[in-house]
Amino acid sequence: MSQYQIITDSGCDLPKAMLEQLGIRTVPLTVNFREETRGDSVDEGMSELYAALRAGEVATTSAINPDRWVQEMLPYLESGADLLVITFSSGLSATYQSAVIAADELKETYPQRKIFVVDSLSASLGQGLLVWYACQKKQEGLSLEELASWTEENRMHLCHWFTVDDLMYLKRGGRVSATTALVGTMLQIKPVLHMDDEGHLINMSKTRGRKASIEALAEKAVQLGAGYENHTMFICHGDCLEDARYLETLVKEKCGVKEVLIGYTGTVIGSHSGPGTLALFFMGKNR
Repeated sequence: MSQYQIITDSGCDLPKAMLEQLGIRTVPLTVNFREETRGDSVDEGMSELYAALRAGEVATTSAINPDRWVQEMLPYLESGADLLVITFSSGLSATYQSAVIAADELKETYPQRKIFVVDSLSASLGQGLLVWYACQKKQEGLSLEELASWTEENRMHLCHWFTVDDLMYLKRGGRVSATTALVGTMLQIKPVLHMDDEGHLINMSKTRGRKASIEALAEKAVQLGAGYENHTMFICHGDCLEDARYLETLVKEKCGVKEVLIGYTGTVIGSHSGPGTLALFFMGKNR
């Protein structure tokens, strides 16, 4: 069996310590904040960013371009390793398309090497959970081809359910109308959203109040996760750790989850979803 390396991008929002433990290389998207361009992160500057967003400051983001992907893939190919590249959803970013362009270019130079690029159709720790599972399957002995097929098949079972605390951030991103955002804010309406099979964010339902929206996420795990061995679930938050811990308690009680990873929504995704974003990721019968 040939040696291969898993590469992903920072859209996965996995913390540095876990990436190192898994042996995963991650390529950063970029965020432009306070006239400075910095690499996407979940480990540094998170409280500063969310405090600035709450104060009305704006951050913009950039995808990974083909040249950067070439730069990251090249050393592995030169060393004789094949590649499985798992990217941020093509429904939200051009990062996947850039990785495909880079892979096609490198295949001409290194025809003896194999490069599989998989669109995770996922984001944040949803992408991170898919990468985490891929690492477990690699350790079980799956070949590169087998793991690429497994990842493409099981991405459709990777459930993303989330809520936001402030509809105005979704309005800025074009997810809800200005009227919906204004009325929803006045009435304390909290949306429950998910990511569909094309990797787009979809508004699914509404709840009255923050607590109800968090409980709705746990109920989705009960409904969709039935029959799946969800011993591990991931939760990400936009600087609302107390809410994340409440959701952790709910899924452990309702779903029998043994391990929950709680982490920040990274600087790139958080710049769009805003403070107070709370998301739950697990495996289920459908998204």
